[in-house]
Parts: sequence; structure tokens; C-alpha cells
Amino acid sequence: MWRGKGPRQSRAAVTFSAPYLTPPHVQVSISMWDISNKSNIRADVQAENITAYGFDVVFRTWADTQVARLRVAWTSFGELPQDEGWELY
Repeated sequence: MWRGKGPRQSRAAVTFSAPYLTPPHVQVSISMWDISNKSNIRADVQAENITAYGFDVVFRTWADTQVARLRVAWTSFGELPQDEGWELY
């Protein structure tokens, strides 16, 4: 359990399997959480430092929230370096 008081954060780097031509749009969301019910649930998840090659996913909590674990889902969309492979069926 992640205990403590005040601001806390966890940061992880994500690398795209193939780079984009320009930095894409990235959407992140919490897909699973295990948080104590003994205090208010405070959570913030964001994508930061977005480049054509990847981004940082950042989870923040604060005050007396206790986090056991959390899973983040993400998706990205943007311009690829080549048009090949985008065939419609």
C-alpha cells in the first residue's frame, strides 16, 4: 500500500512500437485501481512529454489517499511517416 501524506507521483516512460511523423494525440485513463476506502480517493493520470517516439504517463495522488495498485490504459493517434498499411476493407 502506497501510504503517506501530501503530493506523490509515479512516472513511467512509454515507447511507441513505430514512431509517428509528428507528436500524436495521446489519451490515458485509469483501467483498474485498488485504493483504500479509509480516505477520499484522489487520483490524476496524464500523458506528459509527448513526442513522435513516446511519452511519459504520470499518476499523481495527494493528501491521505492510500493506493495499493493502479493500471493505466492509453491510446494514441496521429500522422504516420507513410500511408502504407492503411487499407480499408
